[in-house]
Amino acid sequence: MVPSGNAQPSPGYYPSSKFRTIGFYQGFRNLWGPQHQKVEQNSLTIWLDSSSGSGFKSNRAYRSGYFGAAIKLHPGYTAGVITSLYLSNNEAHPGNHDEVDIEFLGTTPGKPYTLQTNVYIRGSGDGSKIIGREMKFHLWFDPTANFHNYAILWTPNEIIFLVDDIPLRTYKKKSDSTFPLRPMWVYGSIWDASPWATEDGKYKADYHYQPFYGRYTNFKLSGCSENSPASCRPVSASPYPSGGLSSQQNSAMQWAQKNYLVYDYCKDYKRDHSQTPECNWA
Repeated sequence: MVPSGNAQPSPGYYPSSKFRTIGFYQGFRNLWGPQHQKVEQNSLTIWLDSSSGSGFKSNRAYRSGYFGAAIKLHPGYTAGVITSLYLSNNEAHPGNHDEVDIEFLGTTPGKPYTLQTNVYIRGSGDGSKIIGREMKFHLWFDPTANFHNYAILWTPNEIIFLVDDIPLRTYKKKSDSTFPLRPMWVYGSIWDASPWATEDGKYKADYHYQPFYGRYTNFKLSGCSENSPASCRPVSASPYPSGGLSSQQNSAMQWAQKNYLVYDYCKDYKRDHSQTPECNWA
């Protein structure tokens, strides 16, 4: 089921067409669950069953860039299952890591997938210090029917989450303490997050429906790696080389948030906003 909304607007600029597509092995490698990963003609399939899920990782770490893939999700009962594309430096900084997430939270038949965007800063996703910055969306299409482009643009000044080139969310650098500054790798995975993924854990993964697949293609890795010269300029997801969204892109983002935003951490009165000063709570 796809939520209703106004007709999809044009963002006027299509960054997914501005960066070259690479084959999976040109930029990535398996990280875990190799028996649950298959590469065919530059398309990757990973899957979860009762024995294992699977994950992959970029060969390089980056300090900025545009990172994307076209993804097709598993249909039917997928409660408890998470399919993801994200940036992290957890392996380099265990217990004190940064992370920028696109996560698809599995669901039950008749209800839409939830796309969760999240940002963790220097350990705020580790142990007892969990300070996520979640914004959750439903989508204006069925993500199980076809491939759609999902991307994260990370620059020294902002993070932009995009779906089919429509910006869903911008997260701006307001201080060093609320923004990821250290190099990160690009990851993808499919795994069992039954304790929280679907309606706060109400519905769990049901392995009567296994295996659960995530399909990826049209990989994009474009930016400044950690070993790039200092002269490497951050890429842009807008018509402006200096970054920042155009007015048409901002209008498209407002449309997406008006019609499909289902949770915004900054508007959650139950949270302690002293830990998220970027929300500007008094």
